[in-house]
Amino acid sequence: MGIAQPTGIDAGGAPRPVGHYPHARRVGNLLFLSGIGPRDPETNAIPGNELYADGRVRRYDIVAQAHAVFANVRTVLEASGARWEDLVDVTVYLTDMLRDFRLYNQVWAEYFPDPATAPCRTTVGITALPTPIAIELKCTAVVADDR
Repeated sequence: MGIAQPTGIDAGGAPRPVGHYPHARRVGNLLFLSGIGPRDPETNAIPGNELYADGRVRRYDIVAQAHAVFANVRTVLEASGARWEDLVDVTVYLTDMLRDFRLYNQVWAEYFPDPATAPCRTTVGITALPTPIAIELKCTAVVADDR
């Protein structure tokens, strides 16, 4: 008996992926979310970004982007038959660890107030993401058999 064929999931209420991949893929009880950013699902705008005329980021608001990325993660989870509480592991990518980690960590604590029930987390500082965002999350969830 093998593992069930993985199922790609398109979460219609989430921002479109920036590449050729699904929002998530479910394999058995495991749900793997593709990198999720803070783009607005309707307008594709990035909350808190102020741009120069040439499209480069002049200023951004990591708190606004963190709230938006959590909303997008929740949308993908729900479209996949999962819940917020099903998250077990999150990798966070920040483009400016020194500037943004403290503020991001405060937002994280709003969404996961009890460390004992929060998912595991790794935060990585990187130089860039494929669009002018300051944060992206890569998540794994375990979904109950009955969902």
